[in-house]
Amino acid sequence: MSSSIADIPTPDKAVRNVIVLVLAQAILGAQMAMVFVVGGLAGQTLASNICFATLPISLIVLGSMFAATPLSAFMQRYGRRAGFLLGTAAGATGGAIGAYGLYLASFPIFLLGSLITGIYMSAQGFYRFAATDTASDEFRPKAISYVMAGGLASAIIGPQLVKVTSQIMVIPFMGTYLAVIALNVIGTVLFLFLDIPKPAPPSQDASIGRSRLELLRTPRIAVAVICAAVSYALMNLVMTSTPLAVVGCGFSENNAADVVTGHVLAMFAPSFFTGHLIARFGVEKIMGLGLLILASAGVVALQGVELENFFIALILLGLGWNFGFIGATSMLASSHTPEERGRMQGLNDLIVFGTVTLASLSSGGLMNCSGGDAQTGWASVNLAMIPCLTLAGGALIWLVMRPKETA
Repeated sequence: MSSSIADIPTPDKAVRNVIVLVLAQAILGAQMAMVFVVGGLAGQTLASNICFATLPISLIVLGSMFAATPLSAFMQRYGRRAGFLLGTAAGATGGAIGAYGLYLASFPIFLLGSLITGIYMSAQGFYRFAATDTASDEFRPKAISYVMAGGLASAIIGPQLVKVTSQIMVIPFMGTYLAVIALNVIGTVLFLFLDIPKPAPPSQDASIGRSRLELLRTPRIAVAVICAAVSYALMNLVMTSTPLAVVGCGFSENNAADVVTGHVLAMFAPSFFTGHLIARFGVEKIMGLGLLILASAGVVALQGVELENFFIALILLGLGWNFGFIGATSMLASSHTPEERGRMQGLNDLIVFGTVTLASLSSGGLMNCSGGDAQTGWASVNLAMIPCLTLAGGALIWLVMRPKETA
């Protein structure tokens, strides 16, 4: 039987923090859907070489990768609220520079805005970890799921704002980037209500926990990182090319926004029950199911380029990401100690977003430069999922097959 947040026996502080983070995911998270819809299309109008059309999205992910470790260390020292406010400042700054780049028709300036936006994306990635800071062991996987479920609203807000703002000004897409600034300004106030204590400074004789290398040698941590990286990278690989593929196959920008809406809804809607499924069936089974659904998304995408194929494939892609990524996050959160938190979470997101950066860079090249038309490029993007899924699936099977006493 499902339960709401209020039904969970957990301290009031944990519930309050989850509510704040859910709202932040919904409002501030909308900007990521917005820039992923228009980033490649705007890049296509600015880049001198069409192969670099998705470079703005790649630089967002690259900025997120570079920011992950220092931002995690910053939060470990100054607290979650300070880190999240730094993220919103970066989101607004990136939106402003992106709008200025469009105004000047300057691809390098537009790319700089994308890179700075990546700092916000990195901060948003820590929302799910922040939900666990004041949660009990029982509430932890549910807290992660509820926060991720906040993306359900962002899936509606973001693409709908794109429809309203993308052509509202003389310069296409400039209105979208101005709306991104407004979202960050409005959302910033939410973090004034966040109540997560700053980590206590360690005493001289306190344990500092395992080193980064020792953490990565831990089987459950290694598999969690691999599955998180593959789930996120494949989602980004396919989603980055989706607007280009939809428009390239003869459909409109509004069709592309609708497909992305369906995708992001599928990413976050299952979060209302993913935590319950993990608690009931075990994290390994849910992660495995996520990888299978990701594979099925590729199969559907390869069957044709009708609008329904795009919708079904992207919905499956979102659902597979949800099970795979939330499952991996839950496994990781239960596999390190509090003193290892900043070290491990920063390292995890460095690896995850480093992998996502490679996927995003590959996406534009596969889509625009691997064949003579959009259909061939789209097929190349989806075929590229095979080796990554093989790696993650093999790692998960290896973990499950390990003797229980040494797992």
